Amino acid sequence: MLVGMMGAGKTAVGTQLARILGVSFTDSDDEIVRAAAMTIPEIFARDGEAFFRARESEVLARLLRGAPGVLSTGGGAFLAEANRAAIRAAGVAVWLRADVDLLWSRVRHRSHRPLLRTADPKGTLAALAAARAPVYALADVTVDSEPGLSVEAMAGRVIAALTERGGVLEERQA
Repeated sequence: MLVGMMGAGKTAVGTQLARILGVSFTDSDDEIVRAAAMTIPEIFARDGEAFFRARESEVLARLLRGAPGVLSTGGGAFLAEANRAAIRAAGVAVWLRADVDLLWSRVRHRSHRPLLRTADPKGTLAALAAARAPVYALADVTVDSEPGLSVEAMAGRVIAALTERGGVLEERQA
């Protein structure tokens, strides 16, 4: 399971990682959109963040009961203790860690980030990153991103970190 801030590369890296490993890739945000037949900003606007987080937990629990593969979670999913416990029980959480400047370079031109619809979106992003970092640090594995690093190189870093941790990729190949 890939966790981390918006713009960390969870979807892009997860897609590449699944391709390399020959497993399925699922983005929990895409599944929420499909289940609700609404975009995430529409859900936030109509029902609020608390409603969205409850649906996010339901979808995540359903996905974790499915076949093994690579799962990308929304940026806030790992913040809930119940979600962390479910992820821990089903697999390995990998934090894709990136600094605020890199995150900002990736999300600043995107309008579909409801949490960044503020007067100071970069400041909001920095505050969210600072508040969430201690929780993301609870992930089983941390993989650092840096500017200019390709999606393929990040996927390689994730595989190397999982290999070093042991027991994850070996189980898939058995």
